[in-house]
Amino acid sequence: MKIAYIATYPPRECGIGTFTNNLFKSMLTDKAPKGQKHDGFVVALNDNELTYKYPEEVKVTIRQDHQEDYLKAVKYINLSGADVCILQHEFGIFGGQNGVYILPLLHRLEIPLIVTLHTILKTPSYNEKAVLKEICKMAGKIVVMSHKAIEFLVGIYDVPKEKIALIEHGVPDIRFNPEKSKKEFKLESKKVLLTFGFIGRSKGIETVIKALPEVVKKHPEIIYIVLGKTHPNVLRHSGEEYRIFLLRMVKSLYLEDHVIFLNEFIDEQDLFKYLYACDIYITPYLNEAQITSGTLSYAVGVGAAVLSTPYWHAAELLAKGRGRLFDFNDSDNLAKILIELFDNPEELKKLKNKAGEYGKKITWPKTGEKYVALAEEIMKDEYSAAIQKETEPDLLILPPFSLAHINRLTDDTGIIQHAKFGIPNLKEGYCLDDNSRALLMVLMAYKQIKDMRALELSPIYLSYIHYMQNANGTFRNFLSFNRNFLDEIGSEDSFGRTIWALGYLLGNAPNDAYYQTGKLVFFNAAPNFEKLKSIRGIANTMIGISYYLRSNPSDDSMTERLRNLANVLMKHYNENQATDWNWFESLLAYDNGILPLALLHSARVLNDPKITETAIESMNFLTTHTLKDNYLSIIGNEKWYKKEGERSVFAQQPIDAMAMVLMYHQAYFVTKDKDYLNKLYTSFLWFLGENDLRMSLYDFETKGCCDGFESYGVNRNQGAESSLAYLISHLTVLQAYEEFHRSDLKLV
Repeated sequence: MKIAYIATYPPRECGIGTFTNNLFKSMLTDKAPKGQKHDGFVVALNDNELTYKYPEEVKVTIRQDHQEDYLKAVKYINLSGADVCILQHEFGIFGGQNGVYILPLLHRLEIPLIVTLHTILKTPSYNEKAVLKEICKMAGKIVVMSHKAIEFLVGIYDVPKEKIALIEHGVPDIRFNPEKSKKEFKLESKKVLLTFGFIGRSKGIETVIKALPEVVKKHPEIIYIVLGKTHPNVLRHSGEEYRIFLLRMVKSLYLEDHVIFLNEFIDEQDLFKYLYACDIYITPYLNEAQITSGTLSYAVGVGAAVLSTPYWHAAELLAKGRGRLFDFNDSDNLAKILIELFDNPEELKKLKNKAGEYGKKITWPKTGEKYVALAEEIMKDEYSAAIQKETEPDLLILPPFSLAHINRLTDDTGIIQHAKFGIPNLKEGYCLDDNSRALLMVLMAYKQIKDMRALELSPIYLSYIHYMQNANGTFRNFLSFNRNFLDEIGSEDSFGRTIWALGYLLGNAPNDAYYQTGKLVFFNAAPNFEKLKSIRGIANTMIGISYYLRSNPSDDSMTERLRNLANVLMKHYNENQATDWNWFESLLAYDNGILPLALLHSARVLNDPKITETAIESMNFLTTHTLKDNYLSIIGNEKWYKKEGERSVFAQQPIDAMAMVLMYHQAYFVTKDKDYLNKLYTSFLWFLGENDLRMSLYDFETKGCCDGFESYGVNRNQGAESSLAYLISHLTVLQAYEEFHRSDLKLV
């Protein structure tokens, strides 16, 4: 069996790196059945552009904040012949917002995945929860180190209990003689207290220091050793502020002869000498929110007498007499316990014996055996099948359709264009684009599901469009919150989107009053149709005209206008088409699906085979570049995708996903090819997490949609454009499958 490990790794000074090194050695030295020897390699995470002289087992490195490194690493793993991948997860070691960069790597992984979770938050942020849930979804097995961790995963993150395996933190099987260790450090005459690990405010070392004056009165031979460097993240942001604070406290309490700070990151051999030399080990952390502590496991593993505050891991590990607990920040209680134990050597010995007995069960060789067994188990067919099944879309699962967020964004003027998270950002006011999209969405909602709130909202958006029209039929776009115009003439894109919404209204008006208003605005704008230069403005306008002509097929003048616009789009295609480049421009930019969509709509009206052929050809070209690996990967707006260049991955936006959904729906309508329904649904799942970051953009709490995702992760603002794009896509999915089932019934 060949195993790939993803984690930090020595010589990087990191507790998870040490854990991975021990796991690597314990699994690969274990004797497999039939005498087979396990093999493996490490993919190591580097921090902040630092590089390390790694041992030979490290075959690939990932720079924490470089997304491309993660994708290169997964290619290596997939081609390496590895059978299983084991990931050590801690939010702080991966790049992007809350470590989101690890998700595209895991999504592309072609072998079973085991994830060891070192931190599980009780009250995660939206993104923290989303990232961890997605990791757990892709994992075949999830390893945790405490029962509390299982409770959190099941209750907070909705992880099936059968997916979770409890394997306690391993402890190196290193033995030293306590007396000899004390002698080596010249501590023979001392009663030694010890705390080790990275130093930071959350460690609560001041609690121990404050307890010492009372203890020293009765036991003046006490010495407290604080062994460890300041945590790199603390050092980066606060320097040695905490260590200096502790040093001042020691001086103010006249404890200079009783407290020693050893500012070192030492190897395990020396660390275990200190553990054997100490009389009592203390973890005085300041709050309960620590699900795993490697330092605590080490102390119990060597049979030290351990005192700790009752954080989650300590409360569990030190139960049944394996240690003693004192309250957070309770120096007085700690002092009493210390005095009690030093006054009663037999009680101290009893604690050590209990811990030592338990420590024998959690040595790394035993832990390694458990991981090997888990790796062999996950390779079985049932786990592989379960993982594969989870990634397949379920056509029956959709969030309930809801206008809750649209209601939140809409007032009596129109829909507010931007939001701060899920709250309307009134400072940005309104725009024509979004009110036109909103009109289209509510008309679709009323037509399809007879949503009465949608009907109530439609005159608000229609009146905004009417208000923004100039005398010459063009439109302004932006309006401030206090209803001041912010431009004279809006973009051609906004013009086209408005004609689209008005054309849909004329073909699907819920009553005559709305129809007459829409007709007035539509025909006032009509003289401007053939003045358009922007191909996306032209495409949007073509869609609107096509909707109008479906209910008014005898309007020859408007049919000719549609033909003229279609010819302009065809001209752009013919001028830019080349070998392996079947597109309308020399680049793939934004809202790309609108261009084939416009031809598909006009082909239905004009009955022109050449237009249909070009629509399908360009759609297939776009599909090749965006719909692969069974999920939609939108061309990012960061740099777009220039011919013969590299495509941009980031700044993916919901309007692009909506365009793909609409394009495949119209392709199905024109061709009746069911494969387009699958592509439609795959494109829709982009909103729900089937994307490059494996993150849902739909917010199940607010019922809004996030504004896309950047290189750092999801943009959590939920403006009108993105939320409307989601809802239009949602309604299109419902309509497409309704049409599909209707056609099935006809066949029967």
